[in-house]
Amino acid sequence: MSTARERSAAAEARVISTDGTEIAFEQSGSGPAIILVASALADRSDTTKLAALLAQHFTVVNYDRRGRGASGDAETYTPDREVEDIAALVEHLGGTASLFGSSSGAVLALRAAAAGVSIDRLALYEPPFVVTEDDDGPPEDLARQITTLLAEGRNSDAVTYFMTRVQGMPRIAVSLMRLMPKTWANLTELARTLPYDIAVMGDTQQGRPLDAEEWKGVTAPTRVLTGGKSPAAFQRAARAVTEILPRADHRTLPGLNHGAVVMAPRKIAPQITAFIKE
Repeated sequence: MSTARERSAAAEARVISTDGTEIAFEQSGSGPAIILVASALADRSDTTKLAALLAQHFTVVNYDRRGRGASGDAETYTPDREVEDIAALVEHLGGTASLFGSSSGAVLALRAAAAGVSIDRLALYEPPFVVTEDDDGPPEDLARQITTLLAEGRNSDAVTYFMTRVQGMPRIAVSLMRLMPKTWANLTELARTLPYDIAVMGDTQQGRPLDAEEWKGVTAPTRVLTGGKSPAAFQRAARAVTEILPRADHRTLPGLNHGAVVMAPRKIAPQITAFIKE
């Protein structure tokens, strides 16, 4: 999550997804193509700095997932629609591209690859799978709680609930964020897309091993990155991904945590660059 809504100098463009929804993006740089897939409570402003660093080596598409930023939305949602959005961006780039996704965006990237979208390489930062009973997952009624809060117009409470009960942030940290009006307004605006990320995660946070059958379509070389300061559950999730995918490996980056994509893009970008260029 960014502390301010930042925009790059790249011109905004749009593609039309299968269901007619407009997906807004910024394209910069040249060379092999890579698409950045945002996490929950994030739009393309969160990856503006990362996009600028990667654009020194690649053609970078930094897009707003549906329902966020300048992108459109539809009355009904399924993760398949977001896979189609990625497919439309890939088509715009000539029919193939690499993906970088963080947190639930990493899982969405995996779903796109599993669905048969033409992906060259997958770079993933801390997909939040919960693969053992010892690791705390989100509340079992997460979807119901978030849906109820949003239906009551309590977007701010929905953000607080998600941050504290799912992301594990201390309440004092959330309270401090509330004191930053622009940041909090951006988050509450994005709150209505929380059910989308919950749907993307599906039943992968129930403390059970990943279902290899669900991900058998992922054949692209895959690198899973985790931060050395992040909870051990992320390391276990990363190892679980490498165990079920035929061409995957895992790297731990010292000193980083779950917010590194926004807070430490200069440490993330070289890892992505090296992997895409392999």
